[in-house]
Parts: sequence; structure tokens; C-alpha cells
Amino acid sequence: MNLLEVKHLKKYYATHKAVDDISFDIRQGSIFGLLGPNGAGKTTLLRMITGIFYPDDGNILFNGHPFDPPNDLHQIGYMPEERGLYKKMKVGEQTLYLARLKGLTEKDALQKIKFWFEKFEINSWWNKRIEELSKGMQQKVQFISTIMHDPKLLILDEPFSGLDPINSNLIKQEIFDLSKKGTTIIFSTHRMEQVEEICDHIMLVNKGRKILDGSVKQIKQDFKQGLFRIGLSVTPNAAQMATYHFNIVAVHEQAFTVKLNEDSSTNDILLHFIRQDIPVVYFEEILPSINEVFISQVQQTEHADLNAVPQPA
Repeated sequence: MNLLEVKHLKKYYATHKAVDDISFDIRQGSIFGLLGPNGAGKTTLLRMITGIFYPDDGNILFNGHPFDPPNDLHQIGYMPEERGLYKKMKVGEQTLYLARLKGLTEKDALQKIKFWFEKFEINSWWNKRIEELSKGMQQKVQFISTIMHDPKLLILDEPFSGLDPINSNLIKQEIFDLSKKGTTIIFSTHRMEQVEEICDHIMLVNKGRKILDGSVKQIKQDFKQGLFRIGLSVTPNAAQMATYHFNIVAVHEQAFTVKLNEDSSTNDILLHFIRQDIPVVYFEEILPSINEVFISQVQQTEHADLNAVPQPA
């Protein structure tokens, strides 16, 4: 079941198309990576999904019905990249205030706050003002404030900003746990290694348009280039490596990166070394990273747009 369905969404400004006919679906309980370079349209898209902006055209379906911000926003948690906390307020009163805004009673809010403060070991922060906290400490408070009301849809924009490795792992584990419990998560970041580790599905946008949409596993398969790494027990000579089945791309210590030629198979690679009586220690396919896919696709769209611009005579 899809929790969120976006159909032909558009948002135009006087000088550019911020979101230009974008459609996508997000399954309930999935972790959906929203990627794109600066100025790609991600923030505008998120603001329409959260009811901050209204689209010029297109539809948003939330939990099976047309998105109705006044009634649906209490089921959404949005953690923006910019801090949304009141610097002069104390941590305790601020989290209580934000929980009440999301519809929790004071009793329920205090129970939730107690649970999360103990879990994140921040009980001693209750009377601290936000301005007294480090960037990472503020990020933990903001994360708690975003999830206290158990949203069905959780939107996280650069959630690890300012966090040290220990607290990053803490937040990451909470993201996984929330997903397992059925929370649908939109995860927006520039850190591609985090996307690859956390997300099960991604969408890449650039200049307001969708240029890539699919599961992380499938995208890595779609963009693979027939590269393999072979570890050998001995270092072969040039004659032993000569074959029409693959080309050598890189040489390592008793290992090679090779590119499979067209009309050849992985079995051909292995048989080549078996016939040479060279034991293979390991054999693995090299798949592209999401970072490599991101760069190649953004550059491709940039070049396509540049070529589409009429050149002066």
C-alpha cells in the first residue's frame, strides 16, 4: 500500500520551474531517499507535501485520499535542515509546546517526552535553553520533537547534520526502528553513503525534474558496467592474462579489476583462470555507488540542457 502518491506536481515561479511535472509513489514503511543538487527543487517539493506551499498543478494523495493539510498534518513529522527551535525557550517547555501543537494532551506529551529523553539520555537538559546547546545537541532535541506524535509520514532533511558518529548511529537506528514499525520516511541528504546505507528506494531530481526513480538495488544493477575484481593466489604473467573475454582495467597486488567484454559471461572469466591452472581466491562484481550514479546522471542532464540551448549564429 502506498502512503503517499504524488501525481504530476508542478510549482512555477516567475523565473524558473521549481517543480516540473514530478510523479512518484512511496510505499508504507519504506525509507525513500530524495536526492538532488542544490537548487534542484527538493525543498519546494517537500513544502508542498507538508502543505506549506500549494502546487500550481497536480495532486497529492495521502493514505489513500486527497491530501488535506488541516486534517492530515498531525500525521506528518517534518524536520527541516534549518533549525526550527526557539533559541530562548528551555528544552523541556519547548518539546512540550511542540507536542501540544501536534495534538497530544499534556499528559500524553509528558509521557512521550519522558520516554524519549530517557532513551536519548538528555534528562539533564530539561531546563537548558536551546541557545546553550551545541548544534548536535539541538539536532537531537529537534528529532525528538519531530517524532513524538508518532507520525505516519516522517520527513527528515539532513537529520545527521552536526551529530558525532555515536549520535549519528543512535538516530540511524531510530530511523530503522520507526520504518519497521510502519512509519514511512522521506530522507533528504547530500551524503550519498548514508543514502546507500539507509534507503531502500530513491528519487533523483534536478532542475525541477525527476531524472531517476527506483530501488537502490535495482539502480545499482541498472548502472553497472560489467566490472569485476579477481583475487588470485599467484601473480600471472601477461600471456596468462591475455584473452578476448575481458580487458584489464586496474592491477592490484595479486588482484585485477577487469571489464567483461560483450558476448562473454562471468563463467568465461573463471574458466580462463582454471585453464591456466591459477587458483581464484575471490571473485566479485563491482557495482557503482549511489554517489557515482548521482554524479553521472546530474552531469548528463546538465550536458543535455546545455546542448538544447540555441547557440548564437
